[in-house]
Amino acid sequence: MQHLGEPRRGRAWVDSPYLRSLIAGGLAGTTVDLSLYPLDTLKTRLQSSAGFAASGGFNGIYRGVGSAIVGSAPGAALFFITYDSIKRNFAPTPSTRYTADGKPYTSAPDASSGAAVHMLAASLGEVAACAVRVPTEVVKQRAQASQHPSSRAALMYILDQRRTRGLAHVWRELYRGWSITIIREVPFTVIQFPLWEALKKWRQAQTGRGHVSGLEGGLLGSMAGAVAAGITTPLDVLKTRMMLASEKQPLFTMLSVILKESGPGAFFAGIGPRIGWISVGGAIFLGSYQWASNALGDAGDSDSSLD
Repeated sequence: MQHLGEPRRGRAWVDSPYLRSLIAGGLAGTTVDLSLYPLDTLKTRLQSSAGFAASGGFNGIYRGVGSAIVGSAPGAALFFITYDSIKRNFAPTPSTRYTADGKPYTSAPDASSGAAVHMLAASLGEVAACAVRVPTEVVKQRAQASQHPSSRAALMYILDQRRTRGLAHVWRELYRGWSITIIREVPFTVIQFPLWEALKKWRQAQTGRGHVSGLEGGLLGSMAGAVAAGITTPLDVLKTRMMLASEKQPLFTMLSVILKESGPGAFFAGIGPRIGWISVGGAIFLGSYQWASNALGDAGDSDSSLD
C-alpha cells in the first residue's frame, strides 16, 4: 500500500518534469499563502510606518486576500519551473575515477558545487517569480495596511492614475519595490534552499532512502525557512515601507528615513510573526511541493534530477 508522501511507483503520473514543477509549485504557493494570510497581514501592519493600530490592528485580517489568490499559484509555479530547470541542467554528476592499480570507482559530486547550483537556481527562480510577486505584493500590502478597503480597490486606484500620470507611472507603481524585493528574496532563498537540500540529503543518508516524504520535506523546510526569515527581516521591513510609502522613494533614502524616525530597532519589527509565518509556511509550502512532486513522478526521476 502506498503511503501519503511516498512517490508512486511505476509509470509517472506526469511525464514532463516541467509540468510537475508547474503543478507542484502552484499547489504549494496557493496552499501556504491562503492558510497563513492572517499572519502575513499582522506582519505587514507591524512594519507599517503608520503603526499597527492605525493600519487596522486585528481587524480585517483577510483584507487583500484576492490578490494573493490570483498571484500565488503563477508566482510559485514560475519559481519552481526555473529552480528545477537550473538544477536539472547544471547539477554536478558522479564521475568515474581510477585507483592506482587501474580499477574504476565512482566519485561523488563535490558538495560545494551542488550548493552553488542550488544558490544559482534559487536566485534565478526568485527573479522569475518576482515578475508576478511584486505587483501582487504592492496591491496586497496596501489593502492589508488599510490604505484601501480591498485588493481590487488598491489595484483600481493604481490603474486609474494612467489618466493623469501616464502608463509608465502605473507600471512603476505596480513594480514599486522591485529592487528591494529582489535584494530581500535572493539572500532569503540562497539561505533557505541550499539548507533545505542539505537537510534532505542528511535525512536520506539517515534513512537509506533515495527520497524524503512530504512530511519530512515540510519539517526540514520549516527549519530552513525559520533561519532564513530571521536573518532577512531587516530587508523585509525596508521592502514593506517602500511599497506602502505615499510616493516612490529611492532605497537609500527610505533607509535613512527609517533610521532617523524610528531607529535601528525598526528593522526588526514583525520579526516574531515573520519567523512564525515563514517557518509554518515553509513546512506547508515545501511539504506540499515535496508531496506533490513525489506523487506526480517516480522516485528515480525525482532523485536523479532534483535532489
